[in-house]
Amino acid sequence: MEGVVKGMSFWNNRNVFITGCTGFLGSYLAKELVNLGANVTGLIRDIVPQSNLYTGEEYKKINMVFGSIEDEPLLERILGEYEIDTVFHIAAQAIVGVANRNPLATFETNIRGTYNLLEAARRSPLVKRIVVASSDKAYGEQTQLPYHEDMPLKGSHPYDVSKSCTDLLAQAYHKTYGLPVCITRCGNLFGGGDLNFNRIIPHTIMSVLRGERPVIRSDGNFIRDYFYVEDAVKAYLLLAEKMTDLNLEGQAFNFSNEIQLTVLELVNKILALMKSYLTPVILNQGSNEIVHQYLSAKKAREVLGWRPSFTLEEGLIRTIDWYRKFFGKDAGKSES
Repeated sequence: MEGVVKGMSFWNNRNVFITGCTGFLGSYLAKELVNLGANVTGLIRDIVPQSNLYTGEEYKKINMVFGSIEDEPLLERILGEYEIDTVFHIAAQAIVGVANRNPLATFETNIRGTYNLLEAARRSPLVKRIVVASSDKAYGEQTQLPYHEDMPLKGSHPYDVSKSCTDLLAQAYHKTYGLPVCITRCGNLFGGGDLNFNRIIPHTIMSVLRGERPVIRSDGNFIRDYFYVEDAVKAYLLLAEKMTDLNLEGQAFNFSNEIQLTVLELVNKILALMKSYLTPVILNQGSNEIVHQYLSAKKAREVLGWRPSFTLEEGLIRTIDWYRKFFGKDAGKSES
């Protein structure tokens, strides 16, 4: 309970701005900050009625500003008028397949959106801390694993490049202008509320609930780092709370439960948790993706005292429960 009280004392009445607050991670972060007593302002591009943001009552306490991360004057207005103290830059085009099909739109959102946000913050003297969401994809393909924070950023496909750029821009604004920014690099986030059903976890759960065989686009052997969304929220908040006191500005932190799983192993784990006898369809069509990725979270453990609160299984069970409710109480009951 001490951590909760400490968190409440830090965030209570603090003016916080979140980009992408109707998105998957942004919705969880916004709701948690409301519950911790913060004054939350969120940038919303599209109205997404099914967003996790609108479950519960927290959204009624959020200042919602409709607009685009590509609109730098709007960002300056938000930071000024709402007297923002802390910024979480979460907004991004986050789907690898979409980035491959539409690279320019992805670059506009992920690269231009990031430098607009950083420039607006540079011009806003009240901003004391900024946390920018990068990704494990920013590292690109490396000869040694796991990824650690001092490795070069070597994205080579459109989404990966956009995240390498996001990361480097944040570092540049700190080194050149002293902007108080930290960077997060997380594995593949999962949890209830992810409405991108082309991602493997929500796709698999939805398929089982519909009595259909889940589809794996790749050969099933890609190895990934899967990270539960509620653990990600705690990681973001902890980093923001400690970045000034521990003089962490300009640094990047990996967050991971440090468990390696192939896509096929993950799908089979979900099928087992859902007590399903279905088997996956393996298309073997994966392209422009890194084969093997996983992160070391040693720095976060040692510097921040961070550790995940949920095991992979606990996170998956909570995720499955969310989608059962989302698709209806009787979803999947006829499947055996």
